[in-house]
Amino acid sequence: MAQPKVCVLRAPGTNCDVETAFAFASAGGDAQRVHLFQLLQSPSLLNDYQVLCIPGGFSYGDDVGAGVIFAGQLRVKLGEILGEFLAADKLVLGICNGFQVLLKAGILPGGSETWQPGAERVPTATLTWNDNGKYTARWVTLGCQGSNSVFLQGIDEIDLPIAHAEGRIVVRDPATMEQWLERGQVALCYREPAMATTAVGELTSTAVSFPANPNGSGGNIAGLSDPTGRVLGLMPHPERFIHGTQHPQWTRRPQVDDGDGIQLFRNAIAYFD
Repeated sequence: MAQPKVCVLRAPGTNCDVETAFAFASAGGDAQRVHLFQLLQSPSLLNDYQVLCIPGGFSYGDDVGAGVIFAGQLRVKLGEILGEFLAADKLVLGICNGFQVLLKAGILPGGSETWQPGAERVPTATLTWNDNGKYTARWVTLGCQGSNSVFLQGIDEIDLPIAHAEGRIVVRDPATMEQWLERGQVALCYREPAMATTAVGELTSTAVSFPANPNGSGGNIAGLSDPTGRVLGLMPHPERFIHGTQHPQWTRRPQVDDGDGIQLFRNAIAYFD
């Protein structure tokens, strides 16, 4: 079978596209870095790909809010082609700034169920400033039992680094979070190391304080999927932990060749087997 083709979509200010493309290639995909302006000029290019990934960085300098301008470009200028992509049996991944873009564009949390290209929308949730009011970079432990996400199959707990200033998820209505849980959309939660057996459903109602929850995110949520499990947005960076030696404590951990993050990319590629 031909390698699944991955579009790593970058914009002015994106700075994680090279390592994200490398992670997908390491997992067996044919990953290509595509500039947003290329897609704006020829939207049909997206039809050539099976996976769309929006990587991390500071698109448009986060000038009016993290991911806002990039999200507007997707919703207004690429709405129809994205609608077709979401409705097809394809995958979408947003990492850090990419998660902010997916949420603010309206691709998450509803995916193809609620996608309305170009329409004004009232968001049910957003990602905003960390509780500490500043950019925070550190390693976190995440729990992911109970999610229907294609990307997280076979993963119960995962260590990944975070690096963001606007990663705190807030909801307009507390009932929204309950709906996410019922539909298996809560993909990743920040977790204390001592909470290794705590399921995601319990984690969302448990107080997890800094530094385990580095931004004060509601329900300790670090990642969301759409109802189909084919769209995933997460604040941590799986592309920064694909080799075991990338962990800051690698010399004191059991020696392994792979980092925790590579499994997300392998799961995406394996979906098309």
